[in-house]
Amino acid sequence: VQLQASGGGLVQAGGSLKLSCAASGFRLVGYAIGWFHQAPGKERELVATISSGGTTTYKGSVKGRFTISRDNAENKVFLQMNSLNPEDTAVYSCNAGHFVGSYYYPDYWGQGTLVTVSS
Repeated sequence: VQLQASGGGLVQAGGSLKLSCAASGFRLVGYAIGWFHQAPGKERELVATISSGGTTTYKGSVKGRFTISRDNAENKVFLQMNSLNPEDTAVYSCNAGHFVGSYYYPDYWGQGTLVTVSS
């Protein structure tokens, strides 16, 4: 069971990046997926989730700028990030999990990818 995030890099403020999360060893269909980020010196935060049925949720500061999506046929999940600002600088990680009510619980964690936004 493995998840691997990719697509990070250095981008100027106002720019865009699209992160991908690829699963191997298991199928993502049936799992909820979450993207977390961890900025330097800060705790890890949940950025966005997508349920197995496609319902999405977002952290307040990224609403309207980030879009989470999934392609079950490709066994991948994506995070489109637009209008990036320096506060978005962090390591972004994906995971497969489940919801209990409105709470998301990660089950399998993947390796992160670094996003750096310059001002």
